[in-house]
Amino acid sequence: MSTLSARALATLLAGWRDAGVAYAALADRIRLLILDGRIPTGTRLPAERELAAQLGVSRTTVTAAYAELRATSHLHSTRGSGSVAQLPLRPPVSVEGGHPDLLDFSKATLPAIPQVAEAARVAVEQLPSVLGESGFDPYGLTELREAIADRYTLRGLPTTPDQVMVTIGAQHAIALIARTVMGRGDRALIEHPTYPHALDALRTAGARVLPVSVTTDEGWDASALEQAIQRSSPALGYLMPDNHNPTGRTMPDEQREWLLSLAARHGTTIVADETMAELGLDGQASPLPMAVHGAAILVGSVGKTVWGGLRIGWIRADRTIIQRLVRSRASGDLGTPMLEQLIVAHLLRDFDAVLAQRRALLREGRDRLTRLLHEKLPEWRVPHTGGGLTAWVNLGEPVSSQLAIASRTEGLVIAAGPRFGVDGAFERFIRIPFSYTADETERAVDALAAAWAHVMRYPVPTPADELAAVV
Repeated sequence: MSTLSARALATLLAGWRDAGVAYAALADRIRLLILDGRIPTGTRLPAERELAAQLGVSRTTVTAAYAELRATSHLHSTRGSGSVAQLPLRPPVSVEGGHPDLLDFSKATLPAIPQVAEAARVAVEQLPSVLGESGFDPYGLTELREAIADRYTLRGLPTTPDQVMVTIGAQHAIALIARTVMGRGDRALIEHPTYPHALDALRTAGARVLPVSVTTDEGWDASALEQAIQRSSPALGYLMPDNHNPTGRTMPDEQREWLLSLAARHGTTIVADETMAELGLDGQASPLPMAVHGAAILVGSVGKTVWGGLRIGWIRADRTIIQRLVRSRASGDLGTPMLEQLIVAHLLRDFDAVLAQRRALLREGRDRLTRLLHEKLPEWRVPHTGGGLTAWVNLGEPVSSQLAIASRTEGLVIAAGPRFGVDGAFERFIRIPFSYTADETERAVDALAAAWAHVMRYPVPTPADELAAVV
């Protein structure tokens, strides 16, 4: 269990006394931090006396604030163990897509690039050259591993083919790494919010997750990272340091170097998901791969750049780790399909042209979505997204799940904020992809605006509202 110091909490609470009764304003701000995931569930808050001294208020004010948070089930206090952040239990919200009449924005995806068809034709012509082999190859096609290694070398990380394993997409890679590096019950550091399918893979491998905040405004919480690694020595840390999903943030080089050094000292294996590493949208140079700054396992994929239907990903790691992964792989699958590997090997020959197409398309989509949201939902806070495929939009109210349900009635499937967090966090946020066509984006924003009007007209009472009604 992590502990939040009085000084750290005071920093997060900056500006809490702007309005209202002191204890209520303090409770509201702490509740907001828990809902947003800035204070992860399971975090022990500072003692009342310590926080009161740090904030310069009476202990009675803090005591009353904590009491209100306990009444709304955002805090659980045990004598001798302190007060721990939690979220009120709510039934899970299911808004899965698949209905033909629904516009599905739950996935941040792009249609295939035009070059896929030609690459497939070339691959079919090349297929006879590999038909004499067994087809069961846990490492991957030599030609493709060479192309991936060359790409890393071009990006500033010298790599040889024996440092690369080809996988059935990035999700397969993450799951394989998790069950190889960790044991059941081991701790795993994750960003908060995070890529939900990676969180699922870690939990399936038996991980006890340690969420650490990352925000659109401030990026990664360095003090929380340091505390989580120093106190818990997690076996694995899963990060998206480049164009993070869903916030779009990119970790600075100096923070990468510091983090990898800290992780090495505590025996934590860092896994950097680079599936969107080269999708910066503001003309910035693509960052150096994480492993340039220290020991890290890198995960890549063509799912966000070429087409998700190809299901080709890869792992870049030291040779000894690749060999461990090969030994572990056989329990789940026996290799990656050959034809898809030939297609991707052909496309990687001119990958810079592919990326240029995608960046232009995504930049246009980002700017369109931002304009439409400002016009039709001006009360929402839409951050500038420097890269990736999604905007992490602040609704200003903890109603993301309600909005997702109401949006379905308007013909739109979209993932609510808590899908990207732990224990129901991020009800004030929603992830909106900008990778869809102009017509689809306009339809989606219209649906969101109609759903928002409904939610604001008929809000579901929060636990605090229900308590007020009883009182």
